[in-house]
Amino acid sequence: MPHWNNWSGRHQARPRTLHHLHGEEDAAALAAAASRDGRRVRATGTGHSHAPLIPTDDVIVDTSGLAGVFSVDGATRRAWVGAGTKIHALGLPLRREGLALTNQGDIDRQAISGATATGTHGTGRTLRNLSAAVTGMRIALADGRLVTASDTENTALWRAARLHLGAFGIVTALELALRDAYKLREHGWASDWPALREQLATLSSTHRHFEFFWYPGTDQAFAKVLDETDEPPAYPLADEGSRLAWSYEVFPNHRPHKHTEMEYSVPAERGPACFEAIRTLLRTDFPHVSWPVEYRTLAADDVWLSTAYERDTVTLSVHQTIDEDETDYYRACEAIFRAHDGRPHWGKMHYLSGETLAAIHPRWRDWWRQRDAVDPAGTFLNDYLQQLRSDA
Repeated sequence: MPHWNNWSGRHQARPRTLHHLHGEEDAAALAAAASRDGRRVRATGTGHSHAPLIPTDDVIVDTSGLAGVFSVDGATRRAWVGAGTKIHALGLPLRREGLALTNQGDIDRQAISGATATGTHGTGRTLRNLSAAVTGMRIALADGRLVTASDTENTALWRAARLHLGAFGIVTALELALRDAYKLREHGWASDWPALREQLATLSSTHRHFEFFWYPGTDQAFAKVLDETDEPPAYPLADEGSRLAWSYEVFPNHRPHKHTEMEYSVPAERGPACFEAIRTLLRTDFPHVSWPVEYRTLAADDVWLSTAYERDTVTLSVHQTIDEDETDYYRACEAIFRAHDGRPHWGKMHYLSGETLAAIHPRWRDWWRQRDAVDPAGTFLNDYLQQLRSDA
């Protein structure tokens, strides 16, 4: 029997079938056959999610064979890319066309469809998440049709499926809105927390990107800013914190340590207060936790299930090694995040019910209505998503 596990090894499954896709026609036929036979299907990229979005004992679809930059329109600055394309594999081909992703996170090992499926993001007060860059998509639906949904065609489906959680069908390709290729200068520094706290507003407003990691054992933070530059790249690349190169060469960082993660997005104006509450919690109730807390900014968007839907946002992430039980720590953090009107990242851990998610996402029921219209039998839901739907 095949075996599947996510990046950290925390989530595992033994599906009846592990199917490797290499073409869109195969995806459409597989979707139709699974629907006809009453089987559940979940598509995976690199399995980088900390949430149990993929596990099923039926069919897991590996989309890594659907990779590459399929076409580029320089006039509109858009490109069609394979759903299984890793983010790190987009940088150089797009730059050769004079283009780049407007923003990305500091991990570039994910598949682009998985990253957009969960609202993955980088940092930047004026920059939106990756799902907001999706202007079109091709999806193999449960009835065997391969449809295109975009900002000009099947727009109702597109509006819902930009952040799709793998629940609409097998996404085979994405059209992304891009920008002209650009270079970034990175500057990182260590600071004690009281000094950095006084600079939060200024750093967020005067730099294209700002973020920091705060370390509870020392009350020290490592802060970082990125800004566009016309200077030539400096090779070989320096260590994290002092790079100068093309955007896709500066964004990613090496994050090899296996961990679990919880991230919540709170209204931007509540970010500092929420962080202070988490800092106090760690120093008083969980002094043994050594993993840092990450603080980033994110612009409002119009993606239905985005954590930044219609509000500028601060995201706060907490981490723990996979060898320790994070339950008490994460539940205590979640209570603080929710007290600050937080919304959980879809690719990371949370303990919320569908009823609570419906209350905090204004378009929750609209999203499910569109989803159910193309997959009424729930072919593309696993137990986790079905439970969220049922208890909403």
